[in-house]
Amino acid sequence: MEYKYHHLGIPTKNIVEGMFHVKHLKIYCTDHESNPFGIQWMLYEEGNTLPELVQTVPHVAFEVDDLQEALKDKRVIVLPNSPSPGVMVAMIEEAGAPVEFLQFDKSVRLK
Repeated sequence: MEYKYHHLGIPTKNIVEGMFHVKHLKIYCTDHESNPFGIQWMLYEEGNTLPELVQTVPHVAFEVDDLQEALKDKRVIVLPNSPSPGVMVAMIEEAGAPVEFLQFDKSVRLK
């Protein structure tokens, strides 16, 4: 299994310059592509249903070619879902920290 670094998501309780609202996910976040290291600040709204671990501990995210294979024998804490067209994500807990996997539909990304 190959893991390609995608971003680092850091929870915060404060609005960070450049944040935008992702209403259907109940989060505010910055664009990970706005800096060379993929840092993304995450502010979770009240009522967000993601696990407390995700909302309080930074997560590292990796792009994978096969999401189901990446999840095999892992402790899945966020089931596979599609937050936007052309992408499937899921999260695991590894060594006490959340890790996100993203699988992109290459045909959608190229458009």
